[in-house]
Amino acid sequence: MAAELHVELVAADRQVWSGEATLVVARTTSGDIGVMPGHQPLLGVLESGPVMIRTTSAEAGTIVAAVHGGFVSFADNKLSLLAETVEMADEIDVQRAERALERAKSEADAAAERRADVRLRAVAAR
Repeated sequence: MAAELHVELVAADRQVWSGEATLVVARTTSGDIGVMPGHQPLLGVLESGPVMIRTTSAEAGTIVAAVHGGFVSFADNKLSLLAETVEMADEIDVQRAERALERAKSEADAAAERRADVRLRAVAAR
């Protein structure tokens, strides 16, 4: 069993992150999953939620991103997270996300509320 897995985090419009990791945690329609080297092959649908990537790099440490929809697949120690949109936690403007959450609540916009909540959870998890 390998001590690391190769991870590709890709949004519809760009490759967000690529590298080696020891653990990836993501939310799927079946619940939260953790993928480590040697995991059984899988294919799943991503739910909106934070994705945590524990890298093998001491400089990079743990990477957290807000992911909104998409797919996850794992085989041969290669994990692909193909998302509709991805926002790296360190790029999220907290005040803007808080304002978006309040606006979504006042307008009863469940989808916008979920997106804003995911952004804030990603920031909190980093």
